Amino acid sequence: MSKCSIGIAALLGVLAVSASDSWAQEQTVWKFNNLSRIGGLTPKVEGSPTLMDSPVGKAVQFNGADTALFFPSRPLVGAKTFTIEAIFRPEGGDFQQRWMHIAETDPKTGLDANPGGTADPNPRFMFEIRVVKDQWYLDAFVNSKAGSKALAFPEKLHPVGPWYAVEQTYDGKTYRSYVNGVLEGEGDVAFTPHGPGHMMVGVRMNHVNYFKGSVAEARFTTRALRPSEFLKVPQ
Repeated sequence: MSKCSIGIAALLGVLAVSASDSWAQEQTVWKFNNLSRIGGLTPKVEGSPTLMDSPVGKAVQFNGADTALFFPSRPLVGAKTFTIEAIFRPEGGDFQQRWMHIAETDPKTGLDANPGGTADPNPRFMFEIRVVKDQWYLDAFVNSKAGSKALAFPEKLHPVGPWYAVEQTYDGKTYRSYVNGVLEGEGDVAFTPHGPGHMMVGVRMNHVNYFKGSVAEARFTTRALRPSEFLKVPQ
């Protein structure tokens, strides 16, 4: 091999490593395969969630009554664009279920959410579901100091029981939600990056609307992924 060829090969290798490093820095994967260390954080375990099998390994199962995981930090602080994904399984239960709440802590009050109800000014990302008999539909929500947007479509129902991949993305202009990579809906919204805070899985931060179901994996990316790049449930 010529010196020129060796030099080009070395350069391509450096570029590949640099691209890999950049990807690692912009994306974090959380595996819910235990109750002691998830996403590099030690959660506070509330109630007695259990471990179960999923298509991607172990998952944490929540009972819809008093089980949740509270995390002492949160992803996507300072991100101007984002993708939030999860592999989860709805298992029936109450109509309103707020199962992932990523909040900015109010620096004045020290609160992550309004102590009562489901409306508060705190910047946040939410994954929620609404259960209608043996079906459910997705409710994704973003709020920041610049604006807010809810994406919920009661006509887009999915059966309770199977595992699903759900996604919400923001590309700097348009907020979108997906189920299994299929667009549920979209809308433009102004967005200001979030500050530090906390995250709750299994219920809203103020313990309103518990989730009956399981969560296997979540992934957080500081750019809007294309559907071809999303997490997928193995068939």
